[in-house]
Amino acid sequence: MTRREVRCLGPYGGEVEDTGCGEAARFEVVRHRRPPLHLCPVHLGPALLLADGVLWPPEIRIIA
Repeated sequence: MTRREVRCLGPYGGEVEDTGCGEAARFEVVRHRRPPLHLCPVHLGPALLLADGVLWPPEIRIIA
């Protein structure tokens, strides 16, 4: 069985045009009233500060 690889949405969660990363996502960040963010290690920190609706304290899950 093959697993579909989830791609990183970049520091803004794919909501800002041309900011997607395309690398494999390793983390999922829960957001308020929005779909969760799927992020690579490089964009995890910036997304916690820049993405809309990120809960504080953040709820982060490893999905790798």
